Amino acid sequence: MFGLGTTELIIIFAIILLLFGAPRIPKIASALGKSIKEFKKSTTEDDDSASEEDSDSNNKSKKKSKAKSKA
Repeated sequence: MFGLGTTELIIIFAIILLLFGAPRIPKIASALGKSIKEFKKSTTEDDDSASEEDSDSNNKSKKKSKAKSKA
């Protein structure tokens, strides 16, 4: 993915273990997972609301064109 091999990943994990300590690593991982989940949720909500706005604007333009054709 990023060109990191097994050795590099082990070294990075060892440094993280030294910096934060063993008891805090599960808490950090949990917080990271929750933040990623919330980010994905918010981006899908934005996509849904954008598509709803598009469909609302399409419906309004259709109503206006129908009203003009009746007149």
